Amino acid sequence: MTALLQALVLVLLFRIAASRFNITSLPGFPGDLPFRLETGYIGVGDSDNVQLFYYFIESEGTPENAPLMLWLSGGPGCSGFSALAYEIGPLSFDYAHSFDNKPQLKLNPYSWTKVANIIFIDAPVGTGFSYTNSWEEYPTLNDTISSAQTYEFLRKWLVDHPSFLYNPLYVGGDSYAGKVVPIIVQEISNGNEDGLEPQMNLKGYVLGNPVTDQERDENSRVLFAYLKALIDHGLYQSTKRNCKGEYVNVDPNNALCVYDLERVNECIEDINLQQILEPKCNPQSPKPIDRKWHPQEFSEKDPIDLLLPSSQLVSMPWCRATNYILSQIWANDKTIQSALHVVQGSIKEWVRCNDSLTSSYVQDVSSTVGYHQNLTTKGYRVLIYSGDHDMSIPYVGTTTWIESLNLTLDSQWNPWFVNAQIAGYKVKYTLGKYELTYATVKGAGHTAPEFNPKECFAMISRWFAAYPL
Repeated sequence: MTALLQALVLVLLFRIAASRFNITSLPGFPGDLPFRLETGYIGVGDSDNVQLFYYFIESEGTPENAPLMLWLSGGPGCSGFSALAYEIGPLSFDYAHSFDNKPQLKLNPYSWTKVANIIFIDAPVGTGFSYTNSWEEYPTLNDTISSAQTYEFLRKWLVDHPSFLYNPLYVGGDSYAGKVVPIIVQEISNGNEDGLEPQMNLKGYVLGNPVTDQERDENSRVLFAYLKALIDHGLYQSTKRNCKGEYVNVDPNNALCVYDLERVNECIEDINLQQILEPKCNPQSPKPIDRKWHPQEFSEKDPIDLLLPSSQLVSMPWCRATNYILSQIWANDKTIQSALHVVQGSIKEWVRCNDSLTSSYVQDVSSTVGYHQNLTTKGYRVLIYSGDHDMSIPYVGTTTWIESLNLTLDSQWNPWFVNAQIAGYKVKYTLGKYELTYATVKGAGHTAPEFNPKECFAMISRWFAAYPL
C-alpha cells in the first residue's frame, strides 16, 4: 500500500480533527520567514475534545531526509514556544531593538532546525495555546494522561503529514519532559510491535537535564553543592554521615541530620538553582530570623516567572527571567494570535509556563528509570545531556541513574570540543544495538541550549549525523 493510500485509510480510521496553516510572515520579524513554519491543532481524547496546538518547522537543510523530532518543554505546563524562541528554534527575541511593548524577532544562527524537522507541542492540555472544550473531563492531569495524549497527537500528526512517515523519528525534551518522553517512546515502541498504524520509524530519543527519579535527582544536590564549593568538605562529610546519604525524606527526629541540612540550606538558599553562576532575583519576602530547614525549602521549585513592574526591575540585577517578559507580551498580542491562527477565545491568557496547571498536575510516575531500562533492549540511539551548572537536576544525579542501567562502557569519559575549546565531557554506553551517549555542557544551566547555543548545536548536529561528539 502506498504511503498516500495508507494515509487516506488512516484519516478515515482516526477521524482526525486537525487544522493547519502555513505561516510565511510574523509581526516583529522583518520580511518573510526564511523557513517553513506551520501551526495547527490536533484533536485527541474522547470526541477529540482536547485540541493540542503545535508549531512545526521544516529543516532548513533537506527536510525529506532530515530527522523528524517531536519536542516537549518542561514544567509541566511550559509552552513549546519557550523551546522554540529561547532554546533550539530558528527565532529568538531581539532584545536590543524591542521597545514600547513591541517585541522584535531575529534569526537564531544555532537553530536545531538546520539539521532536523521539529514539532514543538503545547502539551499537556492547558499549556500554551492548547485547550479543551470541557475541563470537566479532565479534573486532574498526570504523567500517564499527558503521555497518552501526546502519543495520540503524534500518531494523528503523522497520518496528516504522510510525507514524514519514513523520516527517522526522535522524541526529545528537557526538564520535566524527562518524565513523559520515555513513557511516550515506550508507547511508540509497543504500538509498532503490536502492528498499530501508522508504523513509526522510531530511532531514539534526546533528553536535556531530565527529571527522571525526583528523589534521586533532588538527593544529589548536596554532593553537587560540595563539588561546586558551595559547602565545604567538613559540612559535606558531616551531612553525609549524619543523614546516611538521605537528604530528602529526612527523619525529623534525627537532630544531627536536620542541623547539618539547615547549614547546607543556609549556604545554598540564595543560589539560582537553574544556573548557579547567575543572579537569583525572583521576588522574595524578607528572611525570618529563626528560619528552619524543611524538605520543601531544600527542594526549591523553579524560579517564578512573573511580569514584574518596571520599578522593581530597575532595582534588581539582570535576571534571565526578564527575557521571558517579551514572550508574554508577544504571544498575548491579538495580531500575533491571528497570524498564528489561534482559535479566538480558546484561552484567557497565554503564559510561558502555566503555574496553575502545575499546581493541579498529579505526578503519578515517581521514576522513569524503569522505562529507560526497558528501552535498552530496543536498539535505539539515546542522547542525554546536562548543563553542568544546573543544581535543580544535577549532573551527578543523572550519571547515577544512567550507571544503574548496567550498560557496557563503549568509550570512557573524555572532553568534546567546539572551536578547539572544551565544550563539555562525554561518555558512551552500549548494549547490543542500543547506544546511549551522555554529555555535559560546560558552564550551561538547566536548559543547556539557552545558555550555550553554539556548543549544543554542534552536539546535536554531530549526534544526528552519527559522528563522535
